[in-house]
Amino acid sequence: MKIRQRLTYLFESILKGNPLAYADASELSSLSGADLWDLFAITGRIREHFHGNKVDLCSIVNAKSGACGEDCAYCAQSMHHATDVSIYPLISVDRMIEAAKSARKNNAKRFCIVTSGRGIDTRTDIESIAQGIQKVLAMGLSPCATLGTLTKDQLSYLKRAGLHRFHHNIETSKEYFPRVCTTHTFEERLEVLGHARSLGLSTCSGGILGMGESMDDRIKMAMTLREIDVDSVPINFLMPIKGTPFEKISAIPPLEALHSIALFRLILPNKEIRVCGGRGTALGQLHPLIFAAGADGFMIGNYLTTAGLDPAADLNMLQRLDLTI
Repeated sequence: MKIRQRLTYLFESILKGNPLAYADASELSSLSGADLWDLFAITGRIREHFHGNKVDLCSIVNAKSGACGEDCAYCAQSMHHATDVSIYPLISVDRMIEAAKSARKNNAKRFCIVTSGRGIDTRTDIESIAQGIQKVLAMGLSPCATLGTLTKDQLSYLKRAGLHRFHHNIETSKEYFPRVCTTHTFEERLEVLGHARSLGLSTCSGGILGMGESMDDRIKMAMTLREIDVDSVPINFLMPIKGTPFEKISAIPPLEALHSIALFRLILPNKEIRVCGGRGTALGQLHPLIFAAGADGFMIGNYLTTAGLDPAADLNMLQRLDLTI
């Protein structure tokens, strides 16, 4: 069967609710040239079928930075790596809300409070985060949180405060994970997401592409996310930071980045797929094509320890592409 016919068949099958098989995803991961552009035509149509022309914007605040005891090889905030990242304790609720106001000004729908470290250790910090969540909700934003390995009781407490979505990346495939982190396991990450789902929280989980993993690792990562039924999938691209073990890894080519997004869309057709950290670096001038590849959202504003793209330019791009927020 010619590739265009094959893609049409898979497109129709996906719209009927049939999950893309691992073998099919593996076959599509080798496409190149004109065949790759045929793939983007399909993934763009899948995105439009499930999400229309709407784009979901999120924004974050780095509410507690550095001094993290985990050894994630990509991360500037790990105390295992010699980086020049800022180190500070949990910021005040007022500073959280100032950041949320900026997010709202940039038309973000979701605002996420992010902290470094394995989890939240003190009652004072969890109470401050809960207050921040309450005020973010009162502003009309959807409150999210990225707080590491929380207990079920902590998650329940934050849900009662108004938390809508908990974010906890699995980062990569189970097979590649030990090359990314050794201080905790892949299974521990899945366990935390399971706690969040059991409480009725929306879950957000994805990872970082371009850490030396194969396309097959990306497929397996997407398959895991489908299995645990997360609601939102953030796709980041490695931004090598001096002092980390991954500092000398070269950025993946823009077409490979788009190809990867497309595979995630095929495997997770009805989920939110948002492109986050490193999107400008990895995609360059091809950045607007993320929507053809299947993305239906992105992070606007700055990232955790690095600057993001200009929000005004992002909003102008959406207007020119006739996409609505």
